Amino acid sequence: MKTLQLMLFFSVMGLVSCTEATRSTDSMEVSARHTDAPEKDFKYWTWITANPDKSEEDYTQEFKKYKENGIDAVLINTEADPETLAKLVPLATDEGLEVHAWMFTMNRPGDSIALQHPEWYAVSREGKSNYDTRPYVDYYQWLCPTRKESQEHVLSLVEGLAQVEGIESVHLDYIRFSDIFLPIGLLPKYDLVQDVELPEFDFCYCDVCVEEFEAIHHKNPRDFENPAIDMEWKNFRLNKIKVVVDQAHEIAHENGKNLTAAVFPYPEMADHMVRQRWDKWKVDAVLPMIYHSFYEEDIDWIGYATRQGIADLEGRDTELHTGIYLPPMSGEDLKAAIDIARKNGARGVSFFDGGALTEDHFKAIRDSKASNDGR
Repeated sequence: MKTLQLMLFFSVMGLVSCTEATRSTDSMEVSARHTDAPEKDFKYWTWITANPDKSEEDYTQEFKKYKENGIDAVLINTEADPETLAKLVPLATDEGLEVHAWMFTMNRPGDSIALQHPEWYAVSREGKSNYDTRPYVDYYQWLCPTRKESQEHVLSLVEGLAQVEGIESVHLDYIRFSDIFLPIGLLPKYDLVQDVELPEFDFCYCDVCVEEFEAIHHKNPRDFENPAIDMEWKNFRLNKIKVVVDQAHEIAHENGKNLTAAVFPYPEMADHMVRQRWDKWKVDAVLPMIYHSFYEEDIDWIGYATRQGIADLEGRDTELHTGIYLPPMSGEDLKAAIDIARKNGARGVSFFDGGALTEDHFKAIRDSKASNDGR
């Protein structure tokens, strides 16, 4: 479990990108139904990871503290284990919290079932399988979203969580391809220059993907001199992630649950960085991880990225709740970030992660709620 917690931390810390200069939000229009949500409709979430060494009494105290300080919902990572989740749900709901089942989706590190099937894993343009050759870090073990068997495995995990009584949604994380680009500040650590799409970080070129694409478009992506400029190949992969999401949405709804997802800050960035176009998905709510410090941006960038996502979702029923990274932020900064997200159309804010919430942060949340109460 300590390994999982480190994975979550470093995946958030490292595998994001500094991309696109901040543009003015003044030129972007957002419909009235999205802007400045009243406090009663504005939700405060936090991501947390289950700890098998923690007692029920300790969890009850943790959930009580969240609720007393303004948190409305917890997204709990139980490594897609329905039994563990089922034990935690009543402890949280008894304290008045919503519970959402947070799962790793296409990235399945240490998945004992998947590891029995090497053919399920994504393959790079170099021809190397993610089963035994992993990009950047060892816990990157990405499954192919096209292959029927790997799809069915992921969707079976969705169904298992969706059947847990008392949860509000299944929450998809890592619902994308591996990062094609890393942040500029991280490149020296890996001795990399990434001014083009490098073949060792470009997925999925497995036989199933290539054969299906070739049957449709009559060209083989392995033969492309510059795959990055072939829009059909790019859209093929974007759509394969969409298929998984849309099927997960159907499964969740069949079980009376919603589908939510943690995504990159806004669709154009997600498209560019990780083959993820979340404004096209069937999903009830997205929680874009608008972690401004990772992008070397000021707090006001939270407003820009939130508003961009809201604009791209225009006409869809998907809600947007802004994800905020806590550790570098003071209580004052957090209150400003919450207010900026709200004013730019977010329906709520989510914090990474619960263990990083300080008394100053809790005060900021309480103050934010108090200052907007009754609006």
